[in-house]
Amino acid sequence: MTMKQSKFPPGWDEARVRRVLEHYEAQSDEEAVAEDEAAFEEPTHTAMDVPVDLVPVVRELIAKRKKGA
Repeated sequence: MTMKQSKFPPGWDEARVRRVLEHYEAQSDEEAVAEDEAAFEEPTHTAMDVPVDLVPVVRELIAKRKKGA
């Protein structure tokens, strides 16, 4: 059996992934909650439930918007 090479998103590598994992693994519960709450205070973004079958459409719209930005 051959090992499959990991594929990272653009700008990411194994070192960056390890730093992110270390950050979250070292957080206390209180720090994690504070970080989550701060994310919802951003006035230029929102969070919502999207039906699973519409996720590809929403992703496509976001990608188109980023290309036009």
